[in-house]
This record gives sequence, C-alpha cells and structure tokens, in this order.
Amino acid sequence: MGIREDIKRLLTNGTTLSRLIIINTAVFLLLTLAGIAGFLLNSPEISSKVLNIVSVPSDLKSLLYRPWSVITYMFTHKDIWHILFNMLWFYWFGTIFTGYLGQRKLVSVYVLGGIFGAVVYVASFNIFPAFSGVVTESVAIGASASVMAVVISTAVYAPDYAVHLFLLGRIRIRYVALGIFILTSILDFSTNSGGKLAHMGGALAGYLYTKSLRKGYEMGKWINTVIDAVATLFKPQKKMRVTYKRASDDLEYNRVKAEHQARINAILDKISKGGYDSLTKEEKDLLFTESQRKK
Repeated sequence: MGIREDIKRLLTNGTTLSRLIIINTAVFLLLTLAGIAGFLLNSPEISSKVLNIVSVPSDLKSLLYRPWSVITYMFTHKDIWHILFNMLWFYWFGTIFTGYLGQRKLVSVYVLGGIFGAVVYVASFNIFPAFSGVVTESVAIGASASVMAVVISTAVYAPDYAVHLFLLGRIRIRYVALGIFILTSILDFSTNSGGKLAHMGGALAGYLYTKSLRKGYEMGKWINTVIDAVATLFKPQKKMRVTYKRASDDLEYNRVKAEHQARINAILDKISKGGYDSLTKEEKDLLFTESQRKK
C-alpha cells in the first residue's frame, strides 16, 4: 500500500484528530513547495502571495476581502518547529479530550478556538496604540489558538487527570495546561504579541466551551452542523434500501445498555484517580471504541 492510499485511508476511516493533523501537515507541505518554486524561479513573491491568501490580516479592510482567512489561518504553518510543537501538543491533549468527549466535539473546540483567537488578535491590533504602526501589514498564521482551546477545555473538563512528565513525575493536567498557557501566552509578551493574543482568545474559547457543556448545552454545536451540511452537498446520494430486523427484547436491551454505561463510568473514574496510563489495554480499547461511537 502506497503513501497516497495510506493518507486516503486515514482521511476516510481515521479519527477526527488524525484528519486535522493531516490537513495541517498538507497545508504546510503546500507552502513549502510554494517556497521551493519561488526559489527555483527566482520569484520569492510566490511564497508570500500564497501565504497572504491563507493568513488572517489584522487590517479590517484586508480582512473584508479575505473573510475565509479566519478559518484557513488556523491550519497554516510556515516554520517546521511551529507545526511540530503545535501538532505534538494537539495530539497529546486531543487524545485525552476525545477519550472524554468524543471526536465531533474536538472539531467544535478546534474551530471555535481558532475563531476566538482571530477575533482577539484583530480586535487588539485595531484597538491598542502599540500596534498602530503595523496594523496594515500584520498577519497571523498557526493552529496555536485552536490547540490552546483544546488544552484549556481538556484541563477544565478533567482537572484532576494525572500525567507523567519527565523529571517532574506525576502531575495533574490543570497545572500542565496552566504552565503551557503562561509560557506561550504571557511570558515575553512583546515578542510575537499577536500570536500570544490569539492564544488568549483560544484559551477563552476552550474555557467557555467546557463551561457550556457543564450547563447542558454545547457552545460550538453549530460548527458540526455547518460541516455536516457542506459535506452532504458533496456526498453522492445512495438509493434507499429497506430492511427488516427482528426487534430485540426491551428488558434485555436496557440491561446490556446499563451494564455498558456502568463499565464506561468505572473506566472514567479510574482515569480521574490514576490517570490514563493506569488503564488496561482492554479498558483503553473499550474507551477508544466508545469515543468512535460518539462521532
């Protein structure tokens, strides 16, 4: 099986987490190829023009002509270290997130974090005097705001989830998330201040999203609704096929369902007390299967 088939299989049958990582990687490779083409043709403006299409500008007039950039920028990276660290954090926290909340909610938090990040970034550059001299030329790229939303959302939903960190040992995830936020969004604020402002927007989105779930509604549910509607437009219609199945006994069905839910609750309780690594392989497989069922 070739690389093309492997990628197609991951996009078709893979998890939402793997699909988002693949999209980020594909955009990064396209930008890299554009840079190579610009070098070979002695036209460095090729790379900058392509980047200009997908990056979100802080200038409101430019944003008016590139509204799609509010979405495309959150899948765009130009530097190898930028995408590497973003995707590592995303994979780590995304795995924990989907274990609790499922694949579909991951999309909601990712996109919502990116939108909040863009709004805070653009608003700040047009409000604060510190950016008055660069507002017309500044642009933002990267999944950092989206990843930060996933990090904070996970930590707020399961604050006592414990992980093992090199040299630090066992530590609760809320402290890990707090450390990431301070290091990437607060310290040395004058350097890449636009990116740090976007991180803050993403963190706010992750916090509000989880709080909305606690109150009984999903703040970003509309995102999946829009994605489903768009996907339906490009999905070939299948002929209706009617089949008949023998109805199962209601009492037996309810008993099996209750036992299954009790098993899942016991696994989640075990995670909160001992961390994900305390699970057996069977428990991890069951939790993964359950997260796929929620897609």
